[in-house]
Amino acid sequence: MTSRLTFRAMGSDVELLVDAAGPSAAAALAAARAEVERLEALLSRFLPGSELSRLNRARRMRVGPDLVRVLGPALAARRRTQGRFDPTVHGAMHAAGYVTGVPGARVTARPAAPCGGHVDLDAATGEVVLAPGVRLDLGGIAKGDAADRAVALLAAAGPALASVGGDVAVSGPRAGGAGWPVGTGPGPTLALRAGGVATSGTDRRRWRTGAGWAHHVIDPATGRPSRTDLVRVTAVAADAAEAEVAATDLLLRGADAARRHADGRGIPCVLVPAHGGPLTAGGLG
Repeated sequence: MTSRLTFRAMGSDVELLVDAAGPSAAAALAAARAEVERLEALLSRFLPGSELSRLNRARRMRVGPDLVRVLGPALAARRRTQGRFDPTVHGAMHAAGYVTGVPGARVTARPAAPCGGHVDLDAATGEVVLAPGVRLDLGGIAKGDAADRAVALLAAAGPALASVGGDVAVSGPRAGGAGWPVGTGPGPTLALRAGGVATSGTDRRRWRTGAGWAHHVIDPATGRPSRTDLVRVTAVAADAAEAEVAATDLLLRGADAARRHADGRGIPCVLVPAHGGPLTAGGLG
């Protein structure tokens, strides 16, 4: 029997599943929910009292281990993806009109804000220094991290899956060895036995501005919502946080370059172009 818990956190729907029942399953679900909500209180840019928001205001601050754990890989991912994944898009998000957790029906966009400013992180002491004008937004990778942390707690009760805003982590195959079904929109349904899956797309979190429609996927090279010819990318990786990085990187590359990169690096993914049907790459059949 599968036990389930759904709720809202991090501006998204959260779903927790564990192939178990009884008190152990209930305790694991409660612990996983508490962990997701705890991380939201630390890492959300939409909560003025979060540790991330306080860092963005202070510019220089000693932060706790959770923020260090998420920010370190985010900065490493920026280097690895040549800036396509960038945790310094906070100002660009605001300039594009994504100011609250739920964008309004119509907002006024401001001039593009630059991305890519310097962030100094001392992982040993937890001290973070932001260059002038730099503010952090860890939204996507924080959701992946929350899914990874939640599923680790759920696994104490049995095989488990955690989905935080579509960033999915699983602890292992279900009873009998079956994979967990994970949909990819117009693409195939994946049978995930381990690791994580994340989707990045321009078809979600959209709003209207005076200049037309905008969305939340910022191209750090321009500081504006991206103009990629891909609508959505779903990527598979060792965990949900890494899958989030891969999905964003591939989306901003565009269809042709994304397919070459995924095939060359062995990143299983589903690419959904603006025109035509979904494509698979990276060894995904």
